[in-house]
Amino acid sequence: MDASLTLFDIVPGRTIADRFEVVRANRQGGFSTAFEIRDLDASEPRELQLFPVGLFEGGGQATAFRALLAPWLKVDSVHVLRVRELLTLADDILAVITDLPTGEPLRARLEREKSLTRDEVIALGTRMLEGLAEIHAQDLVHGDIKPNTIFVEGEEENVRPLLVDGGVTHGLWTAKNLGEKTALIGTPYYAPIEQFGGDAPDVRSDIYNVATVLYECATGRMPWAGKTFLDVFQSKLSDPPEMRSDVSDIQVDPELEAVIRKGCLADRNRRYASAAEFQAALEAIRD
Repeated sequence: MDASLTLFDIVPGRTIADRFEVVRANRQGGFSTAFEIRDLDASEPRELQLFPVGLFEGGGQATAFRALLAPWLKVDSVHVLRVRELLTLADDILAVITDLPTGEPLRARLEREKSLTRDEVIALGTRMLEGLAEIHAQDLVHGDIKPNTIFVEGEEENVRPLLVDGGVTHGLWTAKNLGEKTALIGTPYYAPIEQFGGDAPDVRSDIYNVATVLYECATGRMPWAGKTFLDVFQSKLSDPPEMRSDVSDIQVDPELEAVIRKGCLADRNRRYASAAEFQAALEAIRD
């Protein structure tokens, strides 16, 4: 094991833990940095995601976070990034070894295309929810579904989503016991109103995340007005606006709108009770 390790040491060509050869920096998350690597034992491309010990207040929090990520080793879905190993490197840096995500972040596609077609929104949603159902079947929650944590390949009915960074937000929330700071960990535009009040992410907050993403995909706009944290919070006290009143240059199928809006209602008890229920509602309007 390396005697000491910092992010400045993770450069192309370096081998970490005598096993992982760094290819390049791949992506930057809110709490971690991910690198494309070659696993010399498996001869497979992988991703190495690093969580520095400075993220935590003491070793107990870091140990708790690792324990909370361990169940993700059992999640097996083509629509969820597969976690292969959890390792503790030098200086107590937590390393999460996953498959290498392929495609591009949904955020990049939306920046390029603004919105997606009806068929693409339905296909994207049903497949995301298929992956989410597998996550929930393991008594886990993703905790931070948004365009930057969804990778996509293909187009129209053949679009294939991949949920990445599962459990990170929820794990940090629990390990650090940040009930009063939940909104600082989650992503305010995609988080439901109850998380602003300190509730931990749960099944229905995941559903809310997905519905908000699909609203943006269908309209090219976020359903929640406001540029500041307070503006967004106040906007989320109400149900999302009707898509037809929110955008004038895009025609959204009323059936699709109704299905999506139910997922991002302010009252969690009026949302879908499960990912499977939301998925079935989307499949029912598929042509």
